[in-house]
Amino acid sequence: MFEIKDVEYKNVLRVKEMEVNEGEIVCIVGESGGGKSTLLRLLNKSLSPTKGTISFRETNLADLDSVSHRRNVVYLNQTPHMFPGTIRDNLLIALRFHEKEDLGDDALMTILRQVRLSKSLDMDVKHLSGGERQRLALGRVLLLDAEVYLMDEPSSSLDDESENLIIEAVVRFAKENNKTLIMVTHSKAQARKHADRIYEIKNGHQAEVD
Repeated sequence: MFEIKDVEYKNVLRVKEMEVNEGEIVCIVGESGGGKSTLLRLLNKSLSPTKGTISFRETNLADLDSVSHRRNVVYLNQTPHMFPGTIRDNLLIALRFHEKEDLGDDALMTILRQVRLSKSLDMDVKHLSGGERQRLALGRVLLLDAEVYLMDEPSSSLDDESENLIIEAVVRFAKENNKTLIMVTHSKAQARKHADRIYEIKNGHQAEVD
């Protein structure tokens, strides 16, 4: 699905060779500031490599329409943006941005349960904690039914127990729906538990593959 060869981005990241197959759970591990988030942005085409090639389904990313690609390959960053309004508003706005049909409240509540957010759809998002906002943002991207999910520390604002529940829910969603999941995580234990493949980024360089 993805193939990276001799990719560099400025002096931030250097990846000699990397691949992601369809339906895989891939974890990216490494210390903070090592270039992991940059790698996700390159795969999402939010950034373009300084050198080398990234291919998606055997087509160079440079030749793909950026908007269409980002609808197929959605990216959830560490500090997701909330739009003014209710939880319902924030779920539906993602569908509208991606030109998908609105869903009813039952479907929206189902996604909230998946991400362990026990709140009313009518609640204003300004009353949510940081961890609750992160769960809402996670539910928002899961609604999009994309081919690939790029997630940058999707549980960083959660305690250990909640982190385990959320990571397990995300992995279960990907497997049950045959989605490809590429996830940055600070926890090598979580990576070993869930990933089909692990890449480590160390000091901006691809260090090893498990």
